[in-house]
Amino acid sequence: MRPPLASWMTPVDRDILERLENGDEDELVLSPALIAVNTDWGHQTIREHVSILREHGLIEYHNKERGIYRLSELGREYLTGDLHADDLEE
Repeated sequence: MRPPLASWMTPVDRDILERLENGDEDELVLSPALIAVNTDWGHQTIREHVSILREHGLIEYHNKERGIYRLSELGREYLTGDLHADDLEE
């Protein structure tokens, strides 16, 4: 079951987190461009939402200079249900 969204989140945010999680495979580290290629969202939309997710601590830089992101521990907790969407409210 997919985790519920916090009030500030949209389906784009959850899709980004789930793409980085990569299902039952090893987690991925991706740039916004690669996330966009592997989702139904445009590159600019992904760029905007990556910034929001990083501000809320759900993703972090894997390589800041290259703009590559990975899930943070908080993001993993959210996706597994160990962190409720209410806990992500500002």
